[in-house]
Amino acid sequence: MSAQHALWHPFADMGAVDGDRMVITRGEGSYVWDDAGRRYFDATASLWYANFGHGRPEITEAVTKQLQKLDSYNLFGYNANEPAIELADRVAALAPTPGSKVFFGSGGGDVIDTAVKLARAYFAQTGRPEKTHVIGRTQGYHGTHGFGTAVGGIPANAAGVGPQPPEFSHVPFDSAPALEAEIARVGASRVAAFFCEPVIGAGGVLLPPDGYLEEVAAICRRHDVLFVADCVIAAWGRLGTWFGIDRWAVEPDMITTAKGITGGTIPLGALVVAPRVAEPFFTGAPGAPIFRHGATYAGHPVACAAGLATLDIYERDGLIPRGRELEKPLADAVSAAAGHELVAEVRAGLGFVAAVELTAEVMDADPGAPVKLQRACRDEGVIVRNLGRGVAVSPPLIAGEPELDLLASALPKALDRLAAQA
Repeated sequence: MSAQHALWHPFADMGAVDGDRMVITRGEGSYVWDDAGRRYFDATASLWYANFGHGRPEITEAVTKQLQKLDSYNLFGYNANEPAIELADRVAALAPTPGSKVFFGSGGGDVIDTAVKLARAYFAQTGRPEKTHVIGRTQGYHGTHGFGTAVGGIPANAAGVGPQPPEFSHVPFDSAPALEAEIARVGASRVAAFFCEPVIGAGGVLLPPDGYLEEVAAICRRHDVLFVADCVIAAWGRLGTWFGIDRWAVEPDMITTAKGITGGTIPLGALVVAPRVAEPFFTGAPGAPIFRHGATYAGHPVACAAGLATLDIYERDGLIPRGRELEKPLADAVSAAAGHELVAEVRAGLGFVAAVELTAEVMDADPGAPVKLQRACRDEGVIVRNLGRGVAVSPPLIAGEPELDLLASALPKALDRLAAQA
């Protein structure tokens, strides 16, 4: 084994990466620069999260002021800090269900695991401890923590790391009847929660069928199963609303969110908990239950200060609706790839996110084709994200016509490059 550096990248073939890193050194607006000085359109908003782009002085100022005042302190027990209190109140005020509570974590993976544990703890505290089973969806992605890996529906992410917890199962991502059938198979008396991304992100940018989200929410309510909306990617304007799920007329029992809550500037996650789920833990009665869970850096004052500045930016600059306003221009831009011989499908039109899927013939001939397409786009000055069968884009909400024109030009050229390598 040889390596130039000690850094081990997530989700990476390190034998291929080592010696071929793209080292990002600077970011400004919708663009980033590498260590050779080349500029790229950051068409993935880094990892679905740089929703207002890069280099915002407001974040720098807020973080600096907070570091000078209180650099860190935990939230355990009676402890609190002002930014955490204020951010929780502001996030709760935006939630679909009035009176919601907010439990902070260090990121999306943290709050997914928190949601699984809290769902089970809620039923235990309301006299139904047997309700522990959790249902996810095929192609769903819910992070890489223990429970998140189990509830996720991407088999490759759970391969080679030993057995997963037994009380998890999956249903087809686009079938509400399949969810009802699975609840019946397991037994409603045993099912605690159903996890659902409004738009599946890392699993392929898969859009929900018309009426799907309303139907699964009704099924969950009918069988007393908690509906957990995973909005780690979908929130903070990505789908044109504050949380993404609030684009539909549903009220989840819990909403997981992270990424855009600070624009990715500092790691922070937040679990938004509807009043009925939080109530058993907020009675104030002697001997009331304690939710014995929490991350060391939950509600970190510096992260929360960044979150407060982020919400200010979204509100002041009117960025939240842009996820909806820009969905057609983005769909038009990626449609430039639709007729290419290597392309099976282009998915777009719901929020500021899209995907280009390669044909089965391309994937059978070369399973590494998405990575090669990603690299070919990079050669054209655009950063895209490789997925299992293609590439995805999720640009910053500040991107405009010049950036989308660049994307529309780069995708066909990159596909031609890929075809030439076959």
